[in-house]
Amino acid sequence: MTPLISALQLQEQLADVLLIDCRHDLANPEAGRLAYAEGHLPGAYFLHLDDDLSGLKTGANGRHPLPDPQVLADKLADMGMSRSRRVVAYDAQGGMYAARLWWLLRWLGHDHVQVLDGGMAAWQGALVKDLPKPVVAEFVAELRPALMVGVEEVLANIKLPIFTVVDARSPSRFMGEGETMDPVGGHIPGAINRFFQNNLQEDGRFKSAEVLKAEWQQRLAGFDASHTVQQCGSGVTACHNLLALEVAGLSGARLYAGSWSEWCADAARPVA
Repeated sequence: MTPLISALQLQEQLADVLLIDCRHDLANPEAGRLAYAEGHLPGAYFLHLDDDLSGLKTGANGRHPLPDPQVLADKLADMGMSRSRRVVAYDAQGGMYAARLWWLLRWLGHDHVQVLDGGMAAWQGALVKDLPKPVVAEFVAELRPALMVGVEEVLANIKLPIFTVVDARSPSRFMGEGETMDPVGGHIPGAINRFFQNNLQEDGRFKSAEVLKAEWQQRLAGFDASHTVQQCGSGVTACHNLLALEVAGLSGARLYAGSWSEWCADAARPVA
């Protein structure tokens, strides 16, 4: 299954998928929920980045820690999720939030998941305000811990490099300039930068697999993508880079879910 689905393909297959609206705005956390109420794709459910796609914050585990896997699995089951059900996630932000759900489902052991390429802007069909009628199913998480690394592994990697850390934040935030989201500016020592927005064309759709592969291989400068760990500010847009790598056919990269917001919460960790 390709990681992306076009709006035309989705329109033809709408009855066969579990559709999930992931729209969000970091500056206005209720914006996605309000937008969903105003109109969403037919049959779509809504999952909120903070409430559903993230777990409890402790002040030391980042701004968007991973959710409890079984809690998320139960929410999905209440929407009709099963092992055989195909999921399509969409947003209105170039896939930056839909990609989070895409990665989370793979982490839960479910590969039948795609992201709507171009999101809401690409959709040419009708929008509805009706809430879908859930058909409760059974979905049990089969966790894949190998898809991620923890903060201690990233810390150890600085002294004895095994993988390359790739930061998905903007170049200015990577350089510690104009940091507004986190209390400390800068990046993890040894990390390189690939802004997640560079995965997209001007129309908000992903670049072709060939272009993405060429750009990523140039950026990695000989490093294998499977030897990379993707991070960002809080583990959200890093998933966009992971999705882009899958589109490019460069599989095997892992996620540092805590990302910069977890890293900089401890003053003892080095900053570049």
